Amino acid sequence: MNKKATQDAPSKRQVMREQRMKKQRNQRLFVIIGLVGVALVFIALIAYPMIQKANTPVGEFTRITPEARQMVDGRAIGDKNAKVVVEVFEDFQCPACQAYTMETEAKVLKEYAETGKIYYIFRNFPFIDDQAAGKESDQAANAAMCAVEQGRFWDYHEMLFANWQSENKGAFNDNRLVAFADALGLDMNQFNTCFKANKYKDEINSDLAKGQQMQVSGTPTVFVNGVAVAPNYVPTFEQMKEVLDKALAGN
Repeated sequence: MNKKATQDAPSKRQVMREQRMKKQRNQRLFVIIGLVGVALVFIALIAYPMIQKANTPVGEFTRITPEARQMVDGRAIGDKNAKVVVEVFEDFQCPACQAYTMETEAKVLKEYAETGKIYYIFRNFPFIDDQAAGKESDQAANAAMCAVEQGRFWDYHEMLFANWQSENKGAFNDNRLVAFADALGLDMNQFNTCFKANKYKDEINSDLAKGQQMQVSGTPTVFVNGVAVAPNYVPTFEQMKEVLDKALAGN
C-alpha cells in the first residue's frame, strides 16, 4: 500500500465529523426555512383581511342633495339654551331608526329645532354589530363624527339612512363610507385621516355609556328632558308633538 496515499486520505473520524457538520447545517437550514414559512403564513393571515377590505366594492348608492339647515351645532340643531332638550339615541344600521328619521325626525327638526324652540341632540348608540366582524355600526358612527368636524354631520346622517339596506351585509363597509363622504364633497384628506384614526372613538363610547346609564335597550330611543317618549316603540310625529308642546308650555 502506498504510504503517502494512506496519509493523504481523510480519516474515518474526519469523515464522520464532516458528515455530522453537514447534517447540522442542513437541520439549521430546514429550521430557518420553516420559520420563514410560518412567518409568511402569519403575515398572510394578517394582510388578507386588510387586502380584502381594501378591495371591497363600493357598488351603487343613493346620492342626496344637501339642504340648508338652520341653527346647526355639530350634531345638534336648535337653541342650546332652550328649556326643552331632546336626545335621540340611534344606530345607523337600525331599520327602525331609518323609519324614525324619515317619518318623524325631519318634521321635528323643521317645526321645533330649526325654529329654536328646542335643542335636539343626536347620540350614537352602535350595538347592532356587537357580534359581527365588520363593525359597520361602529364605523358608520366613526364616519359620521368625522363629518361633524367639517360641519356636515346632518348631510352625512341623511346619506347613511338613504343607503341603509340590511344589517351587517356590507352596506356600510369602509369603502362605501369613504365614498359617501366624497359624494358629499367633503375634504377627503381631512376625512380619511380622521376616519382611519377612529378619532372620535371616545366620544362615541361616551354616548354609548350615557345611553346605557339612561337604560336605552334599543334604537331609536328618544328622550325629552330626560324622559323617554314611547318607550320600546318608534315615536310618531304626533306623539313627539304632544310631548314637546306640553314641555314647551311648562306642563
